[in-house]
Amino acid sequence: VQLVESGGGLVQPGGSLRLSCAASGFTFSSSAMSWARQAPGKGLEWVSTIYSDGTTDYADSMKGRFTISRNNRKNTVYLQMNSLKPKDAAVYYCEPGIMGGKGGRGTQVTVSS
Repeated sequence: VQLVESGGGLVQPGGSLRLSCAASGFTFSSSAMSWARQAPGKGLEWVSTIYSDGTTDYADSMKGRFTISRNNRKNTVYLQMNSLKPKDAAVYYCEPGIMGGKGGRGTQVTVSS
C-alpha cells in the first residue's frame, strides 16, 4: 500500500485548502478511505471517511466545513477544507479503512494570520 498526501500549506483563518491523497497497491475503488489529522502534542484525530459507495461521514467539528470526495479512475481521495480555523492546523493523513491512520507521510496544514 502506498499513499501520498499533498495540498497542504499556509492559509489564513477563513481560507480554504484542498488536500489530495494518491493511493496505490490495493483495490481503491472497493475500499473506504479516511482522513485523520494530528496536531502538535496531540493524538491522532479522525476527520472523515468516504465509503466505496460514496457515502460520507465527518467528525462533528468538520461538518459543514469539510467535504471528502474520491475519484476512482485516479485512485485519489480529496478533502476540501473551507472556513479553516487555527485549531485545524495539523498534519493530515489518509488511509484505507474507516478509522483513519498515518497511511503516508502526511501533508502539513498551517492556519495563521
